[in-house]
Amino acid sequence: MSKFGVLVMGPAGAGKHLRHNRRSCFYVNLDPAAEDFEYEPDLDIKDLISLEDVMEEMGLGPNGGLIYCFEFLLQNLDFLTESMDNLTDEYLIIIDMPGQIELYTHVPVVPELVRHLTKDGALNINLCAAYLLEATFVVDRAKFFAGTLSAMSAMLMLELPHVNILSKIDLVKEIMTKRELKKFLAPDVSLVEEEPIAEEDRDPFGSVFPPKVQNYDDANPRDKDTIMAGGSFKKLNKAVAQLIDDFSLVSFLQLNVQDEDSVGAILSYIDDAIQYHEAQEPKEPNDAVDEGDGAYWEDS
Repeated sequence: MSKFGVLVMGPAGAGKHLRHNRRSCFYVNLDPAAEDFEYEPDLDIKDLISLEDVMEEMGLGPNGGLIYCFEFLLQNLDFLTESMDNLTDEYLIIIDMPGQIELYTHVPVVPELVRHLTKDGALNINLCAAYLLEATFVVDRAKFFAGTLSAMSAMLMLELPHVNILSKIDLVKEIMTKRELKKFLAPDVSLVEEEPIAEEDRDPFGSVFPPKVQNYDDANPRDKDTIMAGGSFKKLNKAVAQLIDDFSLVSFLQLNVQDEDSVGAILSYIDDAIQYHEAQEPKEPNDAVDEGDGAYWEDS
């Protein structure tokens, strides 16, 4: 029996909630620290283990406790298998992950979990990853490229079909034109090279401070003037942007969760990534629909 799902990731505050009232969803919460839910999960890792209990009993900090929770989950994978084994292909399995990005960048627990969930494991889910980055990151280009690097790292580590999303897009529409925002949907090194000079980097006469540091590519990153002018930081940002540009893997879709059409468009990309429509058998028109009535979706 085919199953279809999406692993929803991203830094804390990115708004990792994908749901559509015209699609049947099975919502899995794998964040052992989550307490408040916009949608009540159908399966919650806290029924197995919680971060609060781990920190109290094991004396671990938040990050160490989170990794312990996932290692414990990997030792008890029946918790997932028994709950999802009988799901049919009409459901989209939404797996909501924690916001700590180290889980997707250099700790091997999530790749092992993915192997269990996908065709290589017991559940045989056609799975893709959705990495959400808050759209307000575009205001600070260094922060944006750091987030983009995390997304690329997750793509390389998880080896899944991947959809990258700029969430909360409605928050930047008042401060950035559509033309400016479009540049961030396919990020490259030119975004760093075109970055406007901040007011604090200018002296009262409008000159760039300090005047003798004009070309950061040629400047010594350990030089005092380069450091004071932020040149070392700018060189690092450019190197990160160049790395992302060289791989040419990351591009973003826009998401406004207040707009049902926007959510529907994202889910359409996810369906393509998991080959949802290709696995569906042709269906006869619904006999229950009166002749002349239009087709419709049922709310879940």
